[in-house]
Amino acid sequence: MENEDSRYMALAVLEAEKGLGRTSPNPAVGAVIVQQNQVVGWGYHQKVGTPHAEVHAIANAGQRARGGVLYVTLEPCHHHGRTPPCTEAILRAGLSTVVIGMPDPNPKVTGGGAQYLHQQGIEVRFGVLEEQCRALNYPFIKHSGTGLPWITMKAGLSLDGRISRRRGQGEPLTGPQSKEYVHRLRNLSDAILIGVDTALIDDPSLTTRLVDVQDSRDPLRVILDSRLRLSPDARMLRQDSTAQTWVFCGETACHQKEARLSDAGARVVRIPTNRVQHLDLVAVFRFLGEQNCTSVLVEGGARIHGAVWRQGLVDEMLLFYAPFIIGDLGTPLVENFHLKRRPVTSIFSHPTVQLLGNDILVRGLIQHELRIV
Repeated sequence: MENEDSRYMALAVLEAEKGLGRTSPNPAVGAVIVQQNQVVGWGYHQKVGTPHAEVHAIANAGQRARGGVLYVTLEPCHHHGRTPPCTEAILRAGLSTVVIGMPDPNPKVTGGGAQYLHQQGIEVRFGVLEEQCRALNYPFIKHSGTGLPWITMKAGLSLDGRISRRRGQGEPLTGPQSKEYVHRLRNLSDAILIGVDTALIDDPSLTTRLVDVQDSRDPLRVILDSRLRLSPDARMLRQDSTAQTWVFCGETACHQKEARLSDAGARVVRIPTNRVQHLDLVAVFRFLGEQNCTSVLVEGGARIHGAVWRQGLVDEMLLFYAPFIIGDLGTPLVENFHLKRRPVTSIFSHPTVQLLGNDILVRGLIQHELRIV
């Protein structure tokens, strides 16, 4: 039974992956219905406000759902939101068993859907491929529990840890395979964040450019600019893009500059600063979370990397290493960060290493309790 459950849950995970990057602030969820060892229905949550995965799978199965087993990556909802409770659809379909990958992480509703189904006489089993099901929705899980988005720190760098050849210069270090990988990350992220220094040096578009993805979309662009130095003529404000650009500044920043940026299409958000006039990053991410932004890709530069790392805000790190050495004239990965004590173990959990052409991608989740600051 265990192997059989895992096999069908793996199919539900594949269904859920089809919705990644399109369901925020909802989770990506997949479901399959099995009748006499045959998959008779499948579906996934496609977009916020539309039917959930269970409803799609039930509709796909039709009458074949009756008496069948539903495999779903996340506990079915039992509350009214934008759509009716999935538990009601499950009861109407006459399913006999529901196998759940992981419980709903929302502390206000966790266990409610499973308990209700059990009370109605449906067999419920939990925890099948739970780790894989959780990995689908790290942003949703964190946002549900804390109100903050999942923060991924990304950088392209040399083997000796430099993100540019010379300070104040912007130039890609990694190859085309890494570039495509980054654009796929952008396609799955709610927002992309950089500091104003990077914006001024590179004048980036911060868009998603994928030739093989028909429904690719640009993430929200977030610029940290305490004194509003960003030009209204910046490329990101002049291009054809459906995504917005939000510029976070200090409470005392120039109102005339704000007006010019607003006229150019940017949204200016004033945030408290600390004693050295740096933006309160927790307040920035809290604001983004309140706007239902569940995932942020932090692309730098070194000061921003140092700030988010120093404050223990990073949840995941992706480092794209190019196969060369730059030396002392280059810009380090992080600035204004000093190791205070010797690390006793790796900060990474679930680390992976992947070749991308001539580049090497090192990726890992950050173990918060082992973070060295």
